[in-house]
Amino acid sequence: MSTRKASEGEEPRIESRDQLIAPMAKGEKPKAQWRIGTEHEKLVYKTSDYHAPSYGEPGGIRDILMAMREFGWEPVEEAGPDGSVNAIAMSGSDGTISLEPAGQLELSGAPLETLHQTCAETGRHLMQVKQVGEACEVGFLGLGMWPDKTRAELPVMPKQRYAIMMRHMPRVGSLGLDMMLRTCTIQVNLDYSSETDMVKKFRTGLALQPLATALFANSPFTEGKPNGFLSYRSHIWSDTDPQRTGMLPFVFEDGFGYERYVDYMLDVPMYFVYRDGTYIDAAGQSFRDFMRGELPALPGELPTASDWWDHLSTAFPEVRLKSFLEMRGADGGPWNRICALPAFWVGLLYDQGALDAAWALVEHWSMEEREALRNAVPAQGLAAAIPGGRTLRDLAREVLDIAHQGLVARAALNSMGDNESGFLSPLREIVESGKVPAQLLLDKYHGEWGGDISRVYEESF
Repeated sequence: MSTRKASEGEEPRIESRDQLIAPMAKGEKPKAQWRIGTEHEKLVYKTSDYHAPSYGEPGGIRDILMAMREFGWEPVEEAGPDGSVNAIAMSGSDGTISLEPAGQLELSGAPLETLHQTCAETGRHLMQVKQVGEACEVGFLGLGMWPDKTRAELPVMPKQRYAIMMRHMPRVGSLGLDMMLRTCTIQVNLDYSSETDMVKKFRTGLALQPLATALFANSPFTEGKPNGFLSYRSHIWSDTDPQRTGMLPFVFEDGFGYERYVDYMLDVPMYFVYRDGTYIDAAGQSFRDFMRGELPALPGELPTASDWWDHLSTAFPEVRLKSFLEMRGADGGPWNRICALPAFWVGLLYDQGALDAAWALVEHWSMEEREALRNAVPAQGLAAAIPGGRTLRDLAREVLDIAHQGLVARAALNSMGDNESGFLSPLREIVESGKVPAQLLLDKYHGEWGGDISRVYEESF
């Protein structure tokens, strides 16, 4: 989740729909300026006994953040509920290191030109956190969900917005607190050149998001036992908050564009409003009322552009639009798979021939078929059926071929003269074996681990 930084000066108030559309329209960029942003989260544990460290304990999350100053990162601070000032993120040339609700550590990487740069950024970050981890006696897990922790065993970070969200989540779904406290993801942020280009990328990304979920499925355990899913993280989203999640059927309807997405976001209930360093609880209230100066939390006030940007960050569909498109379907994973997710999406969406070919594979699917696939994948992975009597594994071969061709066409070479297509190799291996990462973990659990879930700490980062 994004980390809010205070704005400077007085902002103009939003009084028209054009101002709501503006962030999306301003995201349009010529192809030469398209960039790749990669976000990846990891679970943090103490090596002595595998507990999840709290914010303030010795060698805990605060100490980890502050130790990152050695590598040039600078703290982003926020007032806590008790009046203390806490570092809640770190800012640097490689983007932002931020905290998820239970201390999951996230790198929101810088916007980069090539996947070679993305992988170098990822390598730098993981080298840094490993070095800091050794000093703080912590390790990191690359999984989609805590394999053994109950909610009660997990700490909560001192970020104001999380307190509001945690109060609200149980009102709208049974698994929202699991989403906040127990899950990790990899995410890719991508650009578009026009509204038409955005629409095609959004539709293709939504239709193929279940395939990304399957390829990266990596959360088969809950509280020390198999949970019956390959991506329990993905299943969690099905009962988090139906008003701000899902496959967004309207995206596939005629006339979809910026205005229709604005209408969707106006119907998504709010979480909060940020004023003078404080998050004001507006959970369940309407941004439409805010536009009329009738928000119960701030009667008489009109929203600013920052309020709208904050609100755009509080919807969690499988693909999200802000001033770029966010691909949100993948479980967290170890280093050797992090770079594969941006390779998958860049290969499909950043070359016109690849985008056309990928959309042609899925454009004839009905909304019911898309929803059925999304609902089947968390448990079935690549074995899930797709329209036409085939499996997702069959489709994966075709899609990876298209992504490969798209990366070759980009001709983004490293110093050795290699293009970016090699970053797809981990996904090729998964498809050829027919086993997604979660299935390999289950094989070990039932085999060499002898049902001892603690063995996962030795092998998953």
